[in-house]
Amino acid sequence: MEFRMLGPLEAWHEHTSVPLGDQQQRFILVVLLLHANKPVSPERLTETVWPKNPDRRSLVRSYIKRLRTAFEPTDASIDTTPTGYVLRVDEEQIDTVRFDRLRAEAAQAVQDNDQRRAIDLLREAVALRRGRFLEDIDIDRVGGAEVIPPEESYDDALGDLAELELVVGDYRSARDRMRRAVRTAPDNQKYSELLMRALIACGDRVGAVRVFDAAAEALADFGIEPGTVLRNLAERARRGEPVSSLPSRPRAFTGRTTELGEIESAAASTGERRAIWISGAPGIGKSGLAVEAAHRLRSRFPDGQILLRLNGFTPNVAEMSISDALTQLLVEQGVPAEQIPDTVGRKATLFQSRLYGTRTLVVLDNAASPEQVRPLLPEAEGCFAIVTSRHMGEPDISAHLRLSPLPPDDALTMFQTLTDPFRIRGRSADVAGLVKRCGYLPMPINVAAALFRRHDRWSLDHLLGLMDENGPWQEDGTAAVRASYLQLDEELQHVFRLFGHLPGPDVDIVAAAALVGRDVAATRKLLYDLHEVCLLEEVGLDRYQMLDSVKEFAAAEPPSPGALARLLDFYLVTLANAVRVAYPFDLTILPSVDRESPLGLRFTHADEALKWINAERDNLMAAIRHSGGDHGWRLAALIWRHFNTANRFADWIDAVKSVRTDDDHSQAHVLQRLSTANDRLGKHAEGRDFAEQALARWARLGDVAGEAAARCALAMSAMQLGSHEVAMRHFEAALAKYEQCGDLRGRAHALSMLGYLNEQHRRFDVALRQHDDAVPILREIGHLQGLAHALNNRGANRQHLGMFDEAIPDHLEAHEIAVEIGDACVSAYALTNIADAHRLAGRFKAALHHHDLATKAATGLADAELQARLLHDRAATVRDNGDLHAALRLYQSLLDVASGTGNLTHRSHGEIGVARTMHALGWHAEAVPHWNAAEAAFRELGQPEAEEVRDERAALACACGQR
Repeated sequence: MEFRMLGPLEAWHEHTSVPLGDQQQRFILVVLLLHANKPVSPERLTETVWPKNPDRRSLVRSYIKRLRTAFEPTDASIDTTPTGYVLRVDEEQIDTVRFDRLRAEAAQAVQDNDQRRAIDLLREAVALRRGRFLEDIDIDRVGGAEVIPPEESYDDALGDLAELELVVGDYRSARDRMRRAVRTAPDNQKYSELLMRALIACGDRVGAVRVFDAAAEALADFGIEPGTVLRNLAERARRGEPVSSLPSRPRAFTGRTTELGEIESAAASTGERRAIWISGAPGIGKSGLAVEAAHRLRSRFPDGQILLRLNGFTPNVAEMSISDALTQLLVEQGVPAEQIPDTVGRKATLFQSRLYGTRTLVVLDNAASPEQVRPLLPEAEGCFAIVTSRHMGEPDISAHLRLSPLPPDDALTMFQTLTDPFRIRGRSADVAGLVKRCGYLPMPINVAAALFRRHDRWSLDHLLGLMDENGPWQEDGTAAVRASYLQLDEELQHVFRLFGHLPGPDVDIVAAAALVGRDVAATRKLLYDLHEVCLLEEVGLDRYQMLDSVKEFAAAEPPSPGALARLLDFYLVTLANAVRVAYPFDLTILPSVDRESPLGLRFTHADEALKWINAERDNLMAAIRHSGGDHGWRLAALIWRHFNTANRFADWIDAVKSVRTDDDHSQAHVLQRLSTANDRLGKHAEGRDFAEQALARWARLGDVAGEAAARCALAMSAMQLGSHEVAMRHFEAALAKYEQCGDLRGRAHALSMLGYLNEQHRRFDVALRQHDDAVPILREIGHLQGLAHALNNRGANRQHLGMFDEAIPDHLEAHEIAVEIGDACVSAYALTNIADAHRLAGRFKAALHHHDLATKAATGLADAELQARLLHDRAATVRDNGDLHAALRLYQSLLDVASGTGNLTHRSHGEIGVARTMHALGWHAEAVPHWNAAEAAFRELGQPEAEEVRDERAALACACGQR
C-alpha cells in the first residue's frame, strides 16, 4: 500500500488507485497518516476534523470502518488500541517519510564525497512531488498550524540537487530543472541564482541576464532589491567567461595521489576551514601540486580560479603586501581599478562580497606567513583556497599538508616521463641513483631532465658524472641546478645570475633586454635557452620569471650594478613616455627624466600606454622600493597619476616611504603629491602641511608651475578645513602663476574652484562667469576629466540660480565623460547632482533613482568628500519627500564623516540638517545644540548662512529659538 501526500491525497495498491471515500473520510485518513503507527484517540480525531463539534465523535467509528474495508486487500490496517486508532503501515510507503529518508541519505552521501549517489537520491526525492502538499485537503481540518508542510524541505532539496548537478558538470539538467522552478516561483532568489549559474555554464549569458531582470522585477513588487549573489551573477553574465589565472598544468606531473586526495577531500568538506595549507622545502613541488589540484577541481569551482603569487620567499623581491594582494585579487575578479577602495579593510570587504554566492578557487602561492594570508582567505561557503608556503600554517585557518620528497618510484617515473625512453632503456638503477642525487625533489629532477633532453648526444653516465662533480646530494636538491648552470656558456651564466637580482616578480622581453644589455632578438634567444633547461619559467607571452629556489641559487653572487641601472633606466624612460601620453595634462608638473634607454618604449595612444603601466605596475613599485634614490622618487612621481585616478592613495603612500630625497627638487615633487593623497584621504591638516613644505621648495627653485600647483593644494586643504577666504587667496595666486607660465589646464582648474567657492558664498553670478570661462578652455585642450569637474560645478551653480533644467545637461555630459574615461568618482558626483536638480524641481522619484545610481557608482571609493556629499544630498531628498526619520539618520552619518575628517563645511551642513529635521519631528530641546553648532560653523566659515540661521531661529516660537 502506498500513500501519497506530496500533491493530492492518493492511495495505491499494486498500481491500482484505492478509493478513499468522501471528504470527511479523507480528513480522518490524513490525521492517521500524519501520526502513522501511533495511536490517535477518537476525541483527538473529532477535535481535529470537527473542532468545537464533539457530538461528531460518533461518526469517527463509521469512517474508520469504511477505511478498513478500503484497505482489506492491502498490507495496511487500522487497529483499535486502548488509547485510540493506529494506522499500521510501513512508513516507507508514505511519500513524505520516504522523501525525508532520501534527503538524509543524500546528505550523508555528500559527507562521504559521493556526489553521484547524492544526486541519484535527490532526484528520486524531488520526483515524489506531484503538486502542493495535500493540495485537495483543507489543512485546517487535519491539524491546521500543527501540520508542517514540507514545502521548504522540497525547496531545499531542489536547490541542493541543482547545486550538485552544477558541481559535477551536469549543467543542462540543472538548467531544465530550475527553469520549471523559476516559472512557479519567480521571486525565489535561490532558484534564480541556480538557473543563472546553469545558463552561464551552458554559454547562454543573454538568458542569464533575462533571468536576473525577471527576478528583479518580481522582487520589486515586494520592495526588495536583488541580493548580492544575483547581482554578482548578472555582472559575470555581462562580463563573460569566469576568470582563470591558472598556468597550464605541470608537465609530466607524477604521483602525489594521496596528497591530491587530501586536497580534494578538504575542498569537498563543509566545515569552517575553507582552505588547505601545503608546506615543504624549496623545490619539493608545492606550487606544481597546487596548480595540478586546482585544474582537477575546476568543475567544482566553475565561477573562477585565481592564482596569486605572494612572493613570500622570492629573493630580492619584497613579499606582497596585504593591500597589494587584495588589489590584485579584485582586479582578477574584474573590478575596475578606479572602483577598488584605498583601505585594506574596505578592499577585504569588497573581495569577500564579490565571492559571496560563487564557487571560486583561490590559489595563494608562496605565502610568507599566516598573517599575510588570513585576509585573503575566502569566507563564502562554496569557495576554497589552496595556500603554499615553506612555513607551516596554523590549524585555525586551514587543513594542513606537509610535503615530503617524492617516493623513489614516483621520482623515477617523473624523470622517465620527461626524457626519451630509448636513451634510458634498461638503466632503471642508474636513473634511480640520479633522482636520489636530486633529493627526490620535482624541481631539480625537472632541471636534470631538461638538461638531458637538450644534449641529445649525452649518455646517462655523462649526466651522472656531471652531477657527481657538483658535490654530494644536498637537502635542497640544487646539485641538478648547479650541474645545469655549469653547462651554460659564459653569457648564459651571466644572464642567469642577473635574473637572480630582479627587483620585481617577473620581466617582459624588452625589460629583460635592457637588463642584459642586448637587443630584443638576441635576448629572446638567451631566454629561450634558459627556459629550455627549466632555469626560467614563461608566465605569459614573452614574460619570464625564475622559481624561488632557482633564484636563490642565481642570487648567490653580488648583482651587476650596471645591469640593474640599465633596467631602472628602461623603466623610468618608458614610464615617463607612457605618462605623457596617458595623462598629457600633467606635463607641467612632471619631473624631468635625463636618463636614456635605447630600448625605452614609446606610445601613440592612451590605451596602449595605460596597458603597459597596468602590466608593469608590480615591477615598477618593486623598482621604487629597490632603488630608493634618484630612480625611486622619479618613478614614484611619474606613477602617481595612475594611483590618483584609481583612488588608491594609501598604496602609493606606502610605496613612497622607501624613497630617499635629498634636494629641493625631488622633495618638492614628492611632498606635492603627498599633500593631495592625504587630502583625498580626509587628512586635510596633513595635506596642508605637506603643501606648505612643497611651496617653500618650489619658491626656492623659482619653479612657477610648481608654485601654482602647491597653491592649489593649499587651497584645497584650506577649503576642506573651512577657511574659505584663505582658499580663495591661494586659488587667485595660483591663477596668476598659471597665467604666467601659460598652463591652460591649471588656469581652468583654478577658475572652476574659484567659481565653486563663490557659489558657496552666494555670489552666483560671479561664479557662473568663472565656470563659463573654465569650460571652453578645457574643451579646447581636450582635458576630459577636468571638463567633467567643471561641468558639474557649473551645473550646481545653475541649480542655485533656479535653472534646474539647464543644469541637468551639464551634469549629464559630465557623467558621460566620466563613464568614457572610467572615473567612478566624477560619475558619482554627476549623478548626485542630477538627483539634486530633480529634488529641487519636485521630482522625488527621479531624484531617489539617481541617488541609487550615485551610490552604486561610488561603491568601493575611499573618498571622504564624495561620501559626505552623497549623504548630504540623499538626506535633503528624503527630508523633502517627507521621510524625516531617514533624513535624520543620514544627516547624523554626515556628522560622523565630518568628525573623522575635520571638514568644517560638512559639519555645518550636517548640523543644520539635524537641527531642522529634529525641529520638524518636534524634538525641539534635542535640536538646540545642533542649531547652535550650525550657526557657529557657518560663522567660522564666513558664510551668509550664519545670519540666515540666526533669523530663522528668531522666528521660531518653540525651544529651537532659544540660545
